[in-house]
Amino acid sequence: MPRPMRLILLSIRDLLVSFGPFAVLAVALLALAYYALDPMPPKRLRLATGPEQSAYEAIGADYRDRLARFGVTVELVPTAGSSDNFERLAAAGEGQARVDFGFVQGGTAGPGQARESGVVSLGSLFYEPVWLFYRDGAPGLADGGTLDSLAGLAGWRVATGPPGTGVPVLFGRLLEANRIDPGTIERLSLEHTPAVVELLAGGIDAVVFASAPESPLVRMLLQTPGVRLLDFAQADAYERRFGFLSKVLLPRGVVDLGADVPPVDHRLVATTTTLVARGDTHPALVQLMVQAAAALHGEPSWFSRAGTFPAPGNMEVPLADEAARFYRDGRPLLQRYLPFWLANLVDRMWVVLAAIVAVLIPLSRLVPPLYQFRVRSRVFRWYAQLRAIEEDVGEFVAAGAGRPGEASRLVERLDELDARVERIAVPLSHAEELYALRSHIALVRRRLAPDAGTGAQGDMS
Repeated sequence: MPRPMRLILLSIRDLLVSFGPFAVLAVALLALAYYALDPMPPKRLRLATGPEQSAYEAIGADYRDRLARFGVTVELVPTAGSSDNFERLAAAGEGQARVDFGFVQGGTAGPGQARESGVVSLGSLFYEPVWLFYRDGAPGLADGGTLDSLAGLAGWRVATGPPGTGVPVLFGRLLEANRIDPGTIERLSLEHTPAVVELLAGGIDAVVFASAPESPLVRMLLQTPGVRLLDFAQADAYERRFGFLSKVLLPRGVVDLGADVPPVDHRLVATTTTLVARGDTHPALVQLMVQAAAALHGEPSWFSRAGTFPAPGNMEVPLADEAARFYRDGRPLLQRYLPFWLANLVDRMWVVLAAIVAVLIPLSRLVPPLYQFRVRSRVFRWYAQLRAIEEDVGEFVAAGAGRPGEASRLVERLDELDARVERIAVPLSHAEELYALRSHIALVRRRLAPDAGTGAQGDMS
């Protein structure tokens, strides 16, 4: 191999060996940070929706399509409804498959239960008014009479929905707030469609459900003769009493302007449906889901203006940190220019990377001295052998000619040392140390010159 190339390769090797511990430490710190932060989210999640063919299932399908653009697979998990969703998120009890997100109506969780459950909210998504439809001629109503408040339900047969949905729990809390004995009302656990059929047939007196106004059942009942809608005259009081309820107004004619349906404004109380996640759900998935919520629920409706939802208010469940960050700052800056996965990695790792760099910069100052020591040690390690030869030369000179042939042996040792040193390859920046060593060898050789004669090899005088 040509000597210049050999010098280059040796310099590269020395640099790599000197830089090696520093590089190993940097890689170890990065690996530890990656393991601790777990920046890359799973590519699959499970979303608890509601009964099959329900509004929640349709909304869940929208989320599935939205997240598919980012390479995340959303598995929709049919459930009994809001209460079932909350139970699955809060406990994931035995026999139940884990879910990561779910739709939960306000009022589903009891006081204190929401904070103790460990679940977090991504924000409220839309209003679901409490619709209480009743038939003309129900017990206690005179001809053409109207129901003024929930207190008038005593002695009625009321369908409040099947177990697992949010309405039975919510309706129970409303009765409790009105100090109504639940035993005075016969509550039936009927599905919405059978309950409406019974109401129209006169088998029950009222039906209660919380649903988006676009529900076909709501539209049909609002236009059905002989069926009335309870006007919540105390809507302001309900809103003040329950943080998860809001007062909303059903405007006159909003259903059918031509037919003037409804014929008057109706005050209603509405719960808000919230997107809820398990507390240990990966933050990147939370960020992705709240972005999807902003894209899917920002349109205007009967009860809200454009941009009203999603919102961080009207919730019983604590707001997730990533959701709060989104509502405060909007979409992360890097995600506006980079693919989601890369932007998420940089976004979650940059603080740690900055800390690692801050630690490594001072340590990097050790690399040049290590490199210099390694190169110089290639030269300096021969000084021990040169000193041993010099001591023998000193003894030989002190003894005079008492040891025949000793001078030749010392010259051979110097020649051998000089030959080895000649083969040492060092960078030009360290050639001074190499030439100094060879000069010192020549200096020892000159001490033998009077006895060794002119046959000394490698004399550099």
